[in-house]
Amino acid sequence: MASSLSETTPPTRRSRFGVPLGIAIATVLVLGLLLWQGLSSAGVPAPAGRGSVAVLDIGVLVFREGLESILVVSAITASMVDAQRSYRRPIAAGAAIGMLATLLTWSIVVAIIDDLSTNLPALDIQAATGLLAIVVLLVVMNWFFHKVYWTGWISLHTRRKRALMNSATDVTASRGGLLWGLGLLGFSSLYREGFEVVLFLQSYRLRTGGRVVLEGVLIGVACTALVAILTFVAHRRLPYKKMLVLTGTLLGIVLLVMVGEQAQEMQQAGWIPTTVISWLEHVIPDWMGMWFSIFPTVQSLVAQLVAAVLVLGSYVVARWRAGAGSSRPGGPLALRAVSTSTAVEGRQHDSR
Repeated sequence: MASSLSETTPPTRRSRFGVPLGIAIATVLVLGLLLWQGLSSAGVPAPAGRGSVAVLDIGVLVFREGLESILVVSAITASMVDAQRSYRRPIAAGAAIGMLATLLTWSIVVAIIDDLSTNLPALDIQAATGLLAIVVLLVVMNWFFHKVYWTGWISLHTRRKRALMNSATDVTASRGGLLWGLGLLGFSSLYREGFEVVLFLQSYRLRTGGRVVLEGVLIGVACTALVAILTFVAHRRLPYKKMLVLTGTLLGIVLLVMVGEQAQEMQQAGWIPTTVISWLEHVIPDWMGMWFSIFPTVQSLVAQLVAAVLVLGSYVVARWRAGAGSSRPGGPLALRAVSTSTAVEGRQHDSR
């Protein structure tokens, strides 16, 4: 779907230059923030300075999940034009309820973790929530999972929407059932991503506090809202595929940092041993541990290596399976097959 939304029409001069310019501006802002943090802390950032990095991490993840939710909604609303445009309203209402359900889930999860914190050591809670965040991030970063995600999750919504729209022509069908079904499609398209974000943010909330989490979430939501406005209001064809790749690369860096932090927290909690590599103590400066969670211990370095292998390995497996699938009759590339569904439905609707 990502490729269809960005490649069905030839790119304009504005789109060709707008995307690189936006990336360049974002890069300059990030580098400027890091430089300011370094200068303000005399070259070696204080632990409190990590809050700025956490804000960026959270913002990237929230934007990535929001982008995927937009892609799902755009897939199920692509052919709803002219007389069917009114059917977009229950989908929007369902997405709004999904947002409220995400906030309610946040409150419930926070209450549960805070209750556990009164009975368990703080380091144990931080280590457990850190593991949960890494699992969520590994799922988000797993390329093979995303092949299944595109062909399964998005196709499920598309098929369900098609069945509901077919029932709209049946005089015996209930209009209330149709609207309810469309609302559920909108709800599930947003709440699934929101639930993943809620689980991911608990580790950051315990380590950096609620204010840092709120700032990161606001940045991610603002970027998502901008993309949603351009997609559904201005009807712009954005380079979604490139945006997914860019955010995926940034999340890969976040994953390595989180794995290093998690290994250190588990060592402090006594969950795993600490084997210091003495000669690396003189090679790895303190600021590398402060900013990138690179520590001279066997456990942390091996954990980061395993995380990198899992992500890169899933990418290789996904590419290999995609190539094998394209060589079989009836087995085209998974992402391409789903990415063209929106365009096909649009052409079918126009031909009626």
